[in-house]
Amino acid sequence: MKAQSFPLTKLQPVEIVPANWRDTFSLHQLEKICFPLDSWPLFDIIAALTFPNMVRLKALDGDHLAGFILGDYRPFENTAWIASLAVHPDYRNRGIGAELLEKCEKQIKAPRVSLSVRISNDAAIRLYKRNGYRVVSNWPKYYNGGEDALVMEKDL
Repeated sequence: MKAQSFPLTKLQPVEIVPANWRDTFSLHQLEKICFPLDSWPLFDIIAALTFPNMVRLKALDGDHLAGFILGDYRPFENTAWIASLAVHPDYRNRGIGAELLEKCEKQIKAPRVSLSVRISNDAAIRLYKRNGYRVVSNWPKYYNGGEDALVMEKDL
C-alpha cells in the first residue's frame, strides 16, 4: 500500500476497511504528508493500531492509501476522540473524509465524540460543522508553531 503522491486517473469510490498494525508505515507516511508540523511519531501510530478501544479505518483506492481515521473510545470518560483523520491531498474534495468520519462514528460506542483541529484548517472545520460538530473550546498554542486548536464535539 502506497501513500506517496501519484496521478489521479479515476474517480471511483474508495473502499473503507479496517486498518491494523500492518498499515503502520503507510499511515505514518500519510500523517507526514497531511500534517507536516504535527505528524504523529511512529511509536504513537503503532500504539493507535494496537491498543484496545480504538476504531481504525482506512480508505483504499486499489492499493493506494487515500485516507484513514483513528477513533479513541475512552470508556471511563464515556466519550470518544477522533485522534486523527487524514486524506491524501490527491483525494481531497471527494467526500472521503466525511465517509471515514461517518463510519468511525457508527463504530464508536460512546454518546459523544470530540476532536481538535488547527484553527487555520478551514476545510476540516467546514467538514466537521457539516457533519454536526460544534466548537466547544479553544486550546491556546496547542499545535507546533504555537497555533491554537479548536475543540469540537458532537452528540451521537
